Amino acid sequence: MELLTPLDTLCRIIIRARENEAQVPAQDPDEDADDVDDYNDDDDASGGARSVLEDELNTGVEEEMRAALDDLADDQLAETLALAWVGRGTYDATEWDDAFAEANDTDPESSIDELMDMPLLASHLEAGLAAFDFSCEGVGQID
Repeated sequence: MELLTPLDTLCRIIIRARENEAQVPAQDPDEDADDVDDYNDDDDASGGARSVLEDELNTGVEEEMRAALDDLADDQLAETLALAWVGRGTYDATEWDDAFAEANDTDPESSIDELMDMPLLASHLEAGLAAFDFSCEGVGQID
């Protein structure tokens, strides 16, 4: 298979997806905690030391990722979605034509939404690329 989307573009999307996945939304101190042993409403500063480990979501990362997906041509977006499906196991690499055809029949905005909402998108895209012997290793590095 020959990629329609430049590998470095796909790798940048993977990097943004990984950054987006790494963000942990700050817990609302007014919400009930799942584990009463770890959290008590009477704790100092509504959560104590644990709150320093949480970051507010950086909406810039999500916006950059969405913009990168939006900048893709329709066939490139379909390819990206199909690669994610292959990496997730929805399709096997031998079913590429079917995966690409279904992704190509998906509305571009719906494709972007599905990719943005896909848990572990970075890993799925990497696995999809690996299924076709592509890798982001060394892409974008300065020699």
